[in-house]
Amino acid sequence: MTELLKISLPDGTVREMEHGSTPADVAAAIGPGLAKAALAARVDHGSGAELRDLNRPFDGDAELALITSRDEAEALELARHDYAHVLAEAVQALWPGTQITFGPVSGDGFYYDVKAPETRERFSMDDLPAIEAKMREIIIADKPLVREVWSRQQLIKKWEADGEVFKTEWAKELPEDEELTVYWSGEPLANGSWLDMCRGPHLPSTGRLDPNAFKLMRVAGAYWRGDQNNAQLTRIYGTGWLNKKQLNAHLHRLEEAGKRDHRKLGREMNLFHLQEEAMGSVFWHPKGYRVWRELESYMRRKMDGGGYREIKTPQLMDVRQWTQSGHWGKYAENMFAVPDIVPQVKELGDFVGESGASPHVADDAGWMAIKPMNCPAHVLVFKQGITSYRDLPIRLGEMGCCHRNEPHGALHGLMRVRQFTQDDAHIFCTDNQVVEEVRKFCELADSVYQDFGFSYHVKLATRPEKRFGSDADWDKAEQELRDAVAEAGMDNEKYGWEELPGEGAFYAPKLEWHLTDAIGRTWQVGTIQSDRVLPDRLDATYVGEDGGRHRPVMLHRAIFGSYERFIGILIEHYAGRLPVWLAPVQAVVATVVTDANDYAQEAVAKLETAGIRVESDLRNEKINYKVREHSLAKVPHLLVVGMREAEEGTVAMRTLGEKEQKVLSLDEAVAFLTNAANPPDLCSDSA
Repeated sequence: MTELLKISLPDGTVREMEHGSTPADVAAAIGPGLAKAALAARVDHGSGAELRDLNRPFDGDAELALITSRDEAEALELARHDYAHVLAEAVQALWPGTQITFGPVSGDGFYYDVKAPETRERFSMDDLPAIEAKMREIIIADKPLVREVWSRQQLIKKWEADGEVFKTEWAKELPEDEELTVYWSGEPLANGSWLDMCRGPHLPSTGRLDPNAFKLMRVAGAYWRGDQNNAQLTRIYGTGWLNKKQLNAHLHRLEEAGKRDHRKLGREMNLFHLQEEAMGSVFWHPKGYRVWRELESYMRRKMDGGGYREIKTPQLMDVRQWTQSGHWGKYAENMFAVPDIVPQVKELGDFVGESGASPHVADDAGWMAIKPMNCPAHVLVFKQGITSYRDLPIRLGEMGCCHRNEPHGALHGLMRVRQFTQDDAHIFCTDNQVVEEVRKFCELADSVYQDFGFSYHVKLATRPEKRFGSDADWDKAEQELRDAVAEAGMDNEKYGWEELPGEGAFYAPKLEWHLTDAIGRTWQVGTIQSDRVLPDRLDATYVGEDGGRHRPVMLHRAIFGSYERFIGILIEHYAGRLPVWLAPVQAVVATVVTDANDYAQEAVAKLETAGIRVESDLRNEKINYKVREHSLAKVPHLLVVGMREAEEGTVAMRTLGEKEQKVLSLDEAVAFLTNAANPPDLCSDSA
């Protein structure tokens, strides 16, 4: 009698199953409810868990965990993968001759790149309703998704026969010795079945998808394999969820995000603009720069209170410095480099000024690089003079302007730019001081994020595969960060503590702060990295208690990340309604009639004396027009005055977002606004 397979379940029980059994058989043996709910399986045959199709037979004894919709992250990944396949099948069913390429899961949805048939140039937004309808047909048909293992030659023969140029090219590059898999939508070779090559896994059938839980969002151009020299394709984007409720919530978030778009609000509030003449750099207007200055003042107070000393370092440094630090080898393609200019050597072509002069470069000219980060320059400051262990820790901070050569297509408003300013600092300390310094930083970052009303998660990004430094140093650095977070009381569910294997920098592990905004989006902002590599590469030392030379540990840290991006996040988080202390204009005094102009100017003078950023609106316009205009500009408080207010010494205060206005004496209004305008680190009660 053949020995049965032993399948161990998460609750500790063991099921004995016939050879050839599948996870679906185990689910059915447990009960019909689980059989219906199961979507996929996590199977471990002793060499590590693997996510598999429900209908794929066990290879032997195994540990099994069945995936259901309660396992939301994995279930969503599976569903979106299947939506992408259904999308490609629908497009080919509607337009025979369409060629398919690949369709991965991405962010909150999926996409598929396709090549339109010869009968049309490309697909457009107008095609999306028909594609959606066809996708629903395929889902409702509940077609089985069947896995098969093929040889490379089978794949090549299939794709060549079908005229699939892109799939053929890819298949020819696949290794012969790997298990190559395809998935059928429908029974293999049956009429109406559809095939794609894929690693899997997939849901048991298309019917496990909710036909009302997806939406195609947009189309865009793409190039085969991302190379603009290759054929142009159409990329069709969609969003997919487990049920309609999730889809509706997502669409609502998108609608809300559109209203909060910092680029739109930045124009309406007259904060900043961007234009091609300075691609990826921001033109800050007076109101926007006022927000910047308030943030900068706030951060300086925080840094001063934390024992940091502010410095300023050069924008340009010799490339040899970046080579020594390791950045040139890892990051050169994202750096701006300029040659030393030498007179009358080698003329630079078209760059001739009105006077006939032009820059010249020597054939052997040295190269300078514009800094993409501040770290090496801070090491050079640390190295000036002799540093004793008694001087440590040394905390050097800089509002450091940096440049990175981001691709044009990656630039996005304030969120991703080429020129940015970091609230950067580096702490040089001994091994024994690392945990305490990181703990203090955790508490400092917490106080900042609380001041802005953010909740957050803390994550530890550990060593990447390609890295500098010894394993012993990485072990030590990673454990120090764990210990510091534990001492700060943040290594728990409240702070979303999680480790991210392989996501550290090439020179150091790092703690990351992921902020959650008002509509539930997350933004990775603050970091602290524990680095023993850069001090070694740049020969930073201090004199220890034993009189010998020792390497300091270098902690790289930032809280805002960059001012540009943090301001963009704040604008979207608050939907433009910045806290009073940050608002570029904190109050406007608006008249109902011109006879009240003198009183309005008296009110403005009093508010200015109290330190309020205030403007007057004395235009001969209806008050409702003024209210709408200043509401669009997100002015926190509008003080309306007419003849009654002038006679009584009062103002009618309208607060942004509130329906009812309050009538206050002018002195009461000044006191209220003075209190409201205090930054949160300077008072305990702010508006």
